[in-house]
Amino acid sequence: MLDVLIIIIVLAVFFDIANGWHDCANAIATVVSTKVLTPGVAVAIAAFMNILGAFLSTAVAKTIGKGIVDPAAVTNNVIIAALLSAIIWNLITILMGLPVSSSHALVGGLIGAGAAHGGLSILNIDGIVKIFLSLLISPLVGFIFGFLFMKLILKLFGSLAPGTISKHFGRLQILSSSFMAFGHGSNDAQKAMGIITMALLSAGKIDTLDVPKWVVLLCALAMGFGTMFGGWKIIKTLGHKMLKLEPIHGFAAETSSAAIIVATSHFGLPVSTTHVVSTAILGVGATKRLSAVRWGIAGKIVMAWVLTLPLCIAMAWGIEMVLGK
Repeated sequence: MLDVLIIIIVLAVFFDIANGWHDCANAIATVVSTKVLTPGVAVAIAAFMNILGAFLSTAVAKTIGKGIVDPAAVTNNVIIAALLSAIIWNLITILMGLPVSSSHALVGGLIGAGAAHGGLSILNIDGIVKIFLSLLISPLVGFIFGFLFMKLILKLFGSLAPGTISKHFGRLQILSSSFMAFGHGSNDAQKAMGIITMALLSAGKIDTLDVPKWVVLLCALAMGFGTMFGGWKIIKTLGHKMLKLEPIHGFAAETSSAAIIVATSHFGLPVSTTHVVSTAILGVGATKRLSAVRWGIAGKIVMAWVLTLPLCIAMAWGIEMVLGK
């Protein structure tokens, strides 16, 4: 049991590293594409802020731990299958340069592996519905917030000279990028925390789903370490391919995204930071004109979003069936 528990912790840490690597783009794509910061400096700041954000709360970790599958019915194989499916999907999409959701991947993995092990009866349907609603609604909120916040900024500062706007919002974008990285750490690092805590509970090492301090520290460091690799293909997709960004656009997209993510972390809702920042960029771009957004690229991203959940459910189902033999 101890050996299997160690394997689960290692896999959860690897998922956290892959998550940070994959989602680094969420925090730094705009600040790098607008040339406000060099990639190296941007990644270093994002890694540090990700670590800080992971200590904000453990509400999302508890949702992952009990909101998808009944913790009492969870086995080590279920957790391993869920993690493997999410890790595989993350690595595939990193190589393809597609900004998909690590949250969707992990939730899908838990659903698929859980259902393969114990049927639909061990799934927490109410919890899954709550998670799905937050995952589905948050991108729409990201688009609306990005659009409205950009409109407000233009109303307040749009009469200034373009050079003045770029200069001041370039400086502000350093703050907004840091805020975005903090928000990412506050939500995404907790997903690995929830998995490790679930495994510890299943192994009888702890009595409740309260996240141990060492788990918080481990996942925070893993998320920061993964961020330092930088998902450069995804950064290119978010920062260049969808929309030609200037510092004012980057500031609007990052600030509106971070506000949404920190708020949902407070309420224990595991949203997709990737989806929120992607749609916020689209919302910001739509204030210029709809044709300013490269909708063909956006369409490919949406297709990857749609495929993430069913593919990870199917992948985790298959892995669990193999492990369970």
